Amino acid sequence: MSTAPSHRLTEQEYLARERRASFRSEYYRGETFAMAGASREHNLIASNVNRSLGNQLVNRPCEVYQSDMKVRVGATGLCTYPDVVVGCGELTFADDEKDVLLNPAFLVEVLSASTAAYDCGPKAAHYRLLDSLQEFLLIDQNIRFAENYTRDDAETWRVTRHEGPDAVIELRSIGCRLSLAEVYAKVQFVADARPLLRPIRVTES
Repeated sequence: MSTAPSHRLTEQEYLARERRASFRSEYYRGETFAMAGASREHNLIASNVNRSLGNQLVNRPCEVYQSDMKVRVGATGLCTYPDVVVGCGELTFADDEKDVLLNPAFLVEVLSASTAAYDCGPKAAHYRLLDSLQEFLLIDQNIRFAENYTRDDAETWRVTRHEGPDAVIELRSIGCRLSLAEVYAKVQFVADARPLLRPIRVTES
């Protein structure tokens, strides 16, 4: 996140401004934080995931959104943009604009060097407080590696790690499968790029 306005905004003021803005910003505790633009690799990965999930869910009561659907974490007030988000059943939105989803079932963050620490740490902690969220996926854009977080109960999340082109991720919350081969289709890796994912604590004390 980068820094924000000189005065605190209400969520309604944020949404009114955000809907007119030419760039995207997150909102938290009265402040807005401009989101950096995404790389080609980041966009390819998010698009690949969005397309695969959309095809698998086309005849089921779920909707898949990429990039422009905001999610609000009711417990903390964070309003943010996951790279991919899936909602199933009766969807709940913040208002009639239907661009702020309150009850996602599954979401994805594609990590970049500038966002990895935030996405793996504070942002993931916010996501774990979403009552509706059953699963979320963190994808490294520098290597073929992903961490899948699955809710066991209200306080406990289980992490499974997936690596290499032959790996397949079972997304039980939405009944879908993602192979890393399709997730990284057409992505060209930089030879000396450092992995962005590292072990993190997955349960809250």
